[in-house]
Amino acid sequence: MKISKDKKTALVFGATGLIGSHLVNFLLIHGAYEKVITFGRRSIEIDHPKLEHHIIDFDNPDEFKDLILGDDLFCCLGTTMAKAGSKEAFFKVDFIYSYRIAKIGFQNGLNQFLMVSSVGANKESFFYYSRVKGEIEEAVQNLNYWSTHIFRPSVLLGQRPESRWGEEIAGKIGSVFDRFTGGLLTKYRPIESDVVAKAMVNAAQKLEKGIHYYPSHFLQELANKENEMYLD
Repeated sequence: MKISKDKKTALVFGATGLIGSHLVNFLLIHGAYEKVITFGRRSIEIDHPKLEHHIIDFDNPDEFKDLILGDDLFCCLGTTMAKAGSKEAFFKVDFIYSYRIAKIGFQNGLNQFLMVSSVGANKESFFYYSRVKGEIEEAVQNLNYWSTHIFRPSVLLGQRPESRWGEEIAGKIGSVFDRFTGGLLTKYRPIESDVVAKAMVNAAQKLEKGIHYYPSHFLQELANKENEMYLD
């Protein structure tokens, strides 16, 4: 197995989302990548010589499975119960689509899989959202990629294309409460979406074999490792 440090191809699912949009921008300016391939249901508003975008139907993987070729596979797919409208629809996005993509990437010989999960992910959780996150974490780590990176951010801060007022309110309350308690709830402190994205890119450059988990409060430290984020 060849593990490349540069001239890599990155693949991104969820490129138009809150984390994914920042992730694509960071990958495009990163010197380790010569190509960034993105997949989504709609077009992407970026024009860059490194970028290759594919509009796909997630329910028909045969249409795009042969395009999942490269080095580092980033999965930023995710929705909410409110937006999905039902448990079944939520499970389809957060488990079925994510696992399907991860499995195809492994079968196609990609080396690293990097996925956004959530703080509190636990397959035994009483909460459905956290339980599904825990289930997808376990499923992808069992694929035995050379290196699997799982990121568990808390409530995300940043501009979304659609409004998620519940997360916005939680983010504001969380920031105030964290200051009030002197940081006792650091694990659950809201985090900027671009910090998560930068941490993902930096983690991919570590080239460390195995399964790696990144709790929300560690992501800022990882994102600050500017020496990993070298530019073209």
